[in-house]
Amino acid sequence: MTVITRFAPSPTGFLHIGGARTALFSYVYAKRHGGKFLLRIEDTDRERSTQEAVDAIFEGMKWLGLNSDFEEIYQTKRFDRYAEVVQQMLAAGTAYHCYASKEELDAMRAEQQARKEKPRYDGRWRPEPGKVLPTPPEGVKPVVRFKNPLDGQVVLKDLIKGDIVFDNKELDDLIIARGDGVPTYNFCVVVDDYDMGITHVIRGDDHVNNTPRQINILQALGATPPAYAHVSMILGADGAKLSKRHGALGVMEYRAMGFMPDALLNYLIRLGWSHGDQELFTREEMFTKFDFDHVSASPARFDMEKAYWVNHQYLKSIDPAVVAPEFDWHLRRIGADPAKGPDLKAVIEQQRERCRTLVEMAEKSKFLFEDLEAYNEKDAAKHFTTDAGALLEELAQKLSALTEWSAPALHEAVNGFAEGKGLGLGKIAQPVRVAVVGMAISPPVDQTLFLLGRERTLARLAAAVKYINK
Repeated sequence: MTVITRFAPSPTGFLHIGGARTALFSYVYAKRHGGKFLLRIEDTDRERSTQEAVDAIFEGMKWLGLNSDFEEIYQTKRFDRYAEVVQQMLAAGTAYHCYASKEELDAMRAEQQARKEKPRYDGRWRPEPGKVLPTPPEGVKPVVRFKNPLDGQVVLKDLIKGDIVFDNKELDDLIIARGDGVPTYNFCVVVDDYDMGITHVIRGDDHVNNTPRQINILQALGATPPAYAHVSMILGADGAKLSKRHGALGVMEYRAMGFMPDALLNYLIRLGWSHGDQELFTREEMFTKFDFDHVSASPARFDMEKAYWVNHQYLKSIDPAVVAPEFDWHLRRIGADPAKGPDLKAVIEQQRERCRTLVEMAEKSKFLFEDLEAYNEKDAAKHFTTDAGALLEELAQKLSALTEWSAPALHEAVNGFAEGKGLGLGKIAQPVRVAVVGMAISPPVDQTLFLLGRERTLARLAAAVKYINK
């Protein structure tokens, strides 16, 4: 059996963090078993579905690298297929027309509530042996209901929650097609999973109560239901329902915040799943180690600080060539032109120890890719003394005479200059930093000058001397 999983979002908003985790679990489970992953857009809710939301889902999935192994599927393009299955079920007697009006159904529920009964459809139009049905009213377009079994049980063998038992008598006859012929969500899902050979349905536990109805419809179609795994919800670090203040944001907002896609995936896969004490996983390790035996049935807690920590570990450890395209994107967002500075990989090497996010890295590296227009007032007041002007001018002359512009040569030159003046390195390094970076914080001075280059370094030192002496 080839494992086939699916992620089936409704395009009524952005791809949020909970949906991304569900997609990730589905994706890595399929990949671990040599299977395939499918993206299906469940857009039957025409009033709430938007193209903007569809685009946001595709953009988020692409950025995360959770690519479908099939052409993307839209439910609204499958209406003919749903209508075909409805007719098959009507012909087989597993579905029937119901002509009850909204007013009738409202009155029925009100009476049930008055008797303290669970509101449910009473089967008034359900065909049964020996039962005489009313004459269908003229001009009424009936809905189609599934003829749910009246007795027995549905045993959901959930891969995360264990066995869950539902009594069929508690399940009423679900509407599978409305009066205008539009199929309903639970019916479309069943037909899609059946047609697409889905072997494992991995989704949020808010769908648990839909599952027995879907299993019964699948069995009525003669299909073997897939395995189900219902993933617990994500709470905030304080145990409250996840909200924007906890980190319930769209996936692309995490890109804007400076996360690497694989770092975000690493954090998400650990929300509810563990593999011993291991915290950091490559994408390949996720594929080889993920299983449902170690997915918790309890809600996971989203900790933004932990997410930042994971992102920082990625930035510090992965190949700078992998980081460079994202770094390029962030530099452009703040108006810096990556083509006007040093090699991005070299900058990443120097900045990643001190930067938790690519936003931070871009801001701290901006001086390498644009003209320096101002100095931090506090840092300039502290380090741009009259003596500093003379020192910077003399240092510039020494640096201009270097035959090799390399970090080791610059290190030797700056340190030798400080020693020759009988000064601590800080007395030289801090004015140099303010002169070439604009503030007193930067990578080591030798690396900063190397990345900046000979021409711009000497020009900025000269500008600082002029600023100090004005």
